[in-house]
Amino acid sequence: MGITDDLFDISGKTAVVTGGSSGIGLMIATGFIESGARVIISSRKADVCAQVADELNALAAESGRFTDLEQRPAAIALPADLSTEGACAELARQVMEVTGGRLDILVNNAGATWGAPFDDHDDAAWNRVMDLNVKGVFHLTRFLHGALRAAATPEDPARVINIGSVDGIHVPTLETYSYTAAKAAVHQVTRAMAKRLGPEHITVNAIAPGPFQSRMMRATLEVAGDAIAASIPLRRIGSDSDMAGAAIFLASRAGAYVNAAIIPVDGGMVGTL
Repeated sequence: MGITDDLFDISGKTAVVTGGSSGIGLMIATGFIESGARVIISSRKADVCAQVADELNALAAESGRFTDLEQRPAAIALPADLSTEGACAELARQVMEVTGGRLDILVNNAGATWGAPFDDHDDAAWNRVMDLNVKGVFHLTRFLHGALRAAATPEDPARVINIGSVDGIHVPTLETYSYTAAKAAVHQVTRAMAKRLGPEHITVNAIAPGPFQSRMMRATLEVAGDAIAASIPLRRIGSDSDMAGAAIFLASRAGAYVNAAIIPVDGGMVGTL
């Protein structure tokens, strides 16, 4: 076998993708399914979560990469609101039950944003965003620590992929104080967890997306999408495959020696400021 054989192969792995029913989470979940990985998606709305799981299972059937779909679905919906420690613990319990206590990949994508003028940025603006975007990332990883450790080997570590943002790297133009602070915190807690979990053969990295067609960005892109694209060196908004590709890299053998990294996927936006 050559050094590059199956370098980006994640077939047979099992992933949890939070916020997996829309936007960036769905881009990643879809990419994982198309690459032969099984995915547990979680989001707040149970009906939407179930519908998306059905669509992903149909995609899995079309792909021909799964031979046992009748006995074991490629996508499973486990809805949850991950803004509380108790909800994170309960989702982890359900994941452990479904996976038999072994988890290859955890994608912490569920998040919220908030925009308000400086003088109006009150506790509600801070608590909602910090509880989900930061504490939810930490607690779910903590509660799934044992499952990740059970799947990890020195040659093929378990992977935690946190979804940060370019707004955690630069100062955004919009007044999203709690969001930009939360995403910067995600990047730093990623590094801290990478140091703690690395010796157990669990890598922890973050993707910092720029502009993508997601629920959070929809209104902004409708108003200023052309101007935003023109300001990016690659002159376009990110695509589904751009996000899926970054996640697949980190989840595959190609990314096995990457740890504590914050990877901007933004067409060069923050790197050329």
